[in-house]
This record gives sequence, C-alpha cells and structure tokens, in this order.
Amino acid sequence: MKTIFDKTTRDQLIARINNLNEGCAAQWGKMDPGQMLDHCIRYEEMMLGRIKCKRSFSGLLFGRMVLKSLLKDENQIRQNMPTVPEIRIKNNFSGDIALRKEKWIALIEDCGRLPDQDFIHPFFGRMTKEQVGRLSYKHTDHHLRQFNC
Repeated sequence: MKTIFDKTTRDQLIARINNLNEGCAAQWGKMDPGQMLDHCIRYEEMMLGRIKCKRSFSGLLFGRMVLKSLLKDENQIRQNMPTVPEIRIKNNFSGDIALRKEKWIALIEDCGRLPDQDFIHPFFGRMTKEQVGRLSYKHTDHHLRQFNC
C-alpha cells in the first residue's frame, strides 16, 4: 500500500503537484486549484497536529469502521466525500499558486518525517502512524486526480 512515508511515493506526489496550475479544471467538486491547495495545506497541517479539530459525533459512531474500509485496499477515495469542517475552504482563492504549492510540498516533506506519535483524526479517531501515512497519500492523490494531475 502506498504511503506518504515512502520517499519515492512522496517524490511522485510532488511531481504531480508541480503539474498543477491555475488553468487546471476540476473533474468533480466545487473547488478551484487555489482552493484545493489551501484545503490540502490545512489537511496536512491537521495531520501534523498544527491545526486542532473537534471530534464529530458521527465520527465517534462510525469513524473506525469508515477508516478500516477506506484503508483496506488500494482503492481511491471516492468523489465528493465530506470533509472536516475546520479544513473546508469557503472563500474564493486569491493568492500565489506557486507559493501555495511550495507550502504544500514542504508540509508533505514534514509529514514524511513524522515521528511516532498519537494522532486523533476528527472523524476517524485515534490513528497509527501507518494509517496516517496511507490516508495522507490517498487524500493527496484524490485531490491531484480531481485536477487531472
């Protein structure tokens, strides 16, 4: 299974991120490339523990089951999945795409060096380092596929 902790996999994701530009059209969803970059930056910050998010009630009930289903194989995350409210991007993007890409890449590199630590996802609950690595890969891949990158 692919993981953000594998350098070759990270390098492949980074190459795909570098292909993203303002002209890329979303294959699904409502975000533009800049909004997607902001969302993914916030996601990696959450996974690194830099953004704290509240546990959801539905996550307490169903999170473990959904995580198990999501990580059981190489299948991709399906389109239009709900997201954690604290990392949902509502504003129109205004900024420098190149700077956002650099920041996302730096966060992916940071995540690749993540030490063993407790991480509690707001929906999925407590996650192992292996689960964090696989979910981070799948999330990044999901959004790059969204913009055909």
